[in-house]
Amino acid sequence: MIIPILVATVASLGLGLILSDLFRVPSFAVSKSTHNLGKRQNKKTNPIELWLKEIAGSLACKLKINEYKRLQLEADLRTADMPMTPEQYIANCIVKSGFVALFAIPLFFVSKLLALIALGASVLMYVNESRKVSNRIKERRRKIEADLPMLSSTIEKSLERSRDIITILDNFKENAGPELRRELEITVADMRSGTAEVALSRLAARVGGSMMPDIVMGLKSTLNGDNTAVYWALLNIKFAEAQRTALKAEASKAPKRVKRLSMVLLVCFMLIYVVVIGQTLLSSLGGLFG
Repeated sequence: MIIPILVATVASLGLGLILSDLFRVPSFAVSKSTHNLGKRQNKKTNPIELWLKEIAGSLACKLKINEYKRLQLEADLRTADMPMTPEQYIANCIVKSGFVALFAIPLFFVSKLLALIALGASVLMYVNESRKVSNRIKERRRKIEADLPMLSSTIEKSLERSRDIITILDNFKENAGPELRRELEITVADMRSGTAEVALSRLAARVGGSMMPDIVMGLKSTLNGDNTAVYWALLNIKFAEAQRTALKAEASKAPKRVKRLSMVLLVCFMLIYVVVIGQTLLSSLGGLFG
């Protein structure tokens, strides 16, 4: 049993070295030096992560993606603030899942079931990595929308004194979260250098969701000279209700294990009472019949 495992392990290592030479992956020392160039590392460099990154970089040069899919993925990566090309992103997914799949080779000589589990884990790894960009976009949008009720309220109060939209957005960005602050910085710079309505439309397209388009619609109406006092008042009510709904949904996501731990704690307390009462009864019965 030991000899087949050793042979499979050596074969896997040999296959990895052959692939590294085939894709012209540089050595760990070179990769580490390149990775640290111009950066101040706050954590220890992971050699496996660097090695997989170099393989993915070599594979990305050979990947061909449909133009429509490439443009869509490129826009998603830009929205998620992930500085990489669509080819690099897909190559990362393939390489990481392939690395997990390599463990199926030595495990096959131990147990076919373990080999199938390793292959299943590689598929799950690919699915998880491919969903990373969409998950980051959702999380980023959630953080931005958490600040939008305060932005809407600020706009309503500020419009009572001034209708200068650029100044209102520029002043609010100091109180916004990092995600919304960056979007406002881009939008304010875009409004100053170009058309304000076009800049606001780009803001709504970048953020997406259902809340930002409502704010952009109100800002465009304000720029056109409309009286938007009632609009902002109704929008604040709508956002307050949406915020309450979001908080209720977040509270309902309490882990089920908390409930299980509560039940275990309740059972422990009941056992303590039973033991104490049982000892008291036994002592009383011993006194009666002793």
